[in-house]
Amino acid sequence: MGMSIAIETMHTGPLRVNTYIVSGGLPGECFIVDPADAKRHVLPYLSEKGLRCTAVLLTHCHFDHILGVAELQRQGAKVYIGKADAAGLHDETYNLQHVGIYPVEPCRADVTLEGGEEIAPAGIPLQVIATPGHSPGGLCYVCEEAKTIFSGDTLFCENVGRCDLFGGSAQQLYDSVRDRLFPLEGDYKVLPGHEAATTLEYERKYNPYLQRSPELW
Repeated sequence: MGMSIAIETMHTGPLRVNTYIVSGGLPGECFIVDPADAKRHVLPYLSEKGLRCTAVLLTHCHFDHILGVAELQRQGAKVYIGKADAAGLHDETYNLQHVGIYPVEPCRADVTLEGGEEIAPAGIPLQVIATPGHSPGGLCYVCEEAKTIFSGDTLFCENVGRCDLFGGSAQQLYDSVRDRLFPLEGDYKVLPGHEAATTLEYERKYNPYLQRSPELW
């Protein structure tokens, strides 16, 4: 019998990042994807639900997605991030803090990932897919139990992430979506870093960015 995975979506931080709180594996534990907040919304929610965050999974290192990381790490969570983005946890050139208005409290990764790993934060199996393009070390996390992809700023509904920021590449982003996400068998719910959820099948059919050359993005 499969797990009963619960995914709570919160809109957090100054740019309304989709922060995902995922539970249903080990009793009383959860992992959090892209916490743009800790004290204001996330920690009160965890207290209310009787959950303990044991892992923070980052899709990339940009400031708007990592504002709550240091606090959750102090509370005992291990921080996972792409190896090529790890410097962004403490270097504002990588995390683009200079374009924001909220300071990022620096911290360090506990686990760096390169894609291809299978991990089980809070007892929930995930596949890690390297999806550079929006940032050099961008990652997507695939949860087969919930048929869900946490896509960060790689793939949105009828859109893709910006590739004109530090370390970005239109060709890499195009290849990441076309060659690494779209070939996944079957359909998945896609939970992006901002705005509305979508599905992989819908994006295969209708995403306009994948219908043209990245040179035209």
